[in-house]
Amino acid sequence: MNSFERRNKIIDLINTQGSVLVMDLSNTFGISEVTIRADLRLLEEKGLVTRFHGGAAKPGSHLAEGDNQEVLLEDRYQLASDPKKRIAQAATAMVEEGMTVILDSGSTTLLIAEALNRKSNITVITNSLPAAFTLSENKDITLVVCGGTVRHKTHSMHGTIAERSLQGISADLMFVGADGIDATNGITTFNEGYSISSVMAAAAHKVIAVLDATKFNRRGFNQVLPMEKINCVITDDSISKQDKSALAKTGVELLVV
Repeated sequence: MNSFERRNKIIDLINTQGSVLVMDLSNTFGISEVTIRADLRLLEEKGLVTRFHGGAAKPGSHLAEGDNQEVLLEDRYQLASDPKKRIAQAATAMVEEGMTVILDSGSTTLLIAEALNRKSNITVITNSLPAAFTLSENKDITLVVCGGTVRHKTHSMHGTIAERSLQGISADLMFVGADGIDATNGITTFNEGYSISSVMAAAAHKVIAVLDATKFNRRGFNQVLPMEKINCVITDDSISKQDKSALAKTGVELLVV
């Protein structure tokens, strides 16, 4: 994908979702946040988007970068789109007292972490540094953070050390996001080396993919998990009938919110 195609795709995403985050776009296209910011700056100069701290929205948004209003981290994720928030709330409703939950890294799983922070007497295992920071505020949650090498682009822990830290773990649920999903290839990403997700999935009794409907039929170049490793998919009500039908044929449970 060249820069022209990428910028057109960014405009499409903003028109569909209302706003986007720099970190999400960096993950989606597999390029640096610096490049994404340059794209957004160019698009804003052409009057096609309005930038805010950490992302961009449709033209005319009050969240202009020049407003001198710092948008808090948790507010940025709320701005990302209502579907993600609904998905996170549905995922959190599955977590019962006494459960052990694994959270993979990502913007939707960070929203889940924020919602889980209102619960007590649960154990959360994560490789996401933002999620760990959020959950560390709740003394009634047992928090386990994977060691390993920091991947700066996703603010998450990866590598052999991170994977070894999951050995012997037994969890009730795992929540995982991705850049794309299709019935043939499962969930995929544009990032490299996502082997930690398969280690997490192997440690969980039930694996739940949390993806908004825009991720259907998008295929990243690296597989996160095949469909046979996924028990449930939570998505929003924008999912097409065709995608519902294709997913139904795999036998994976679908929860639409």
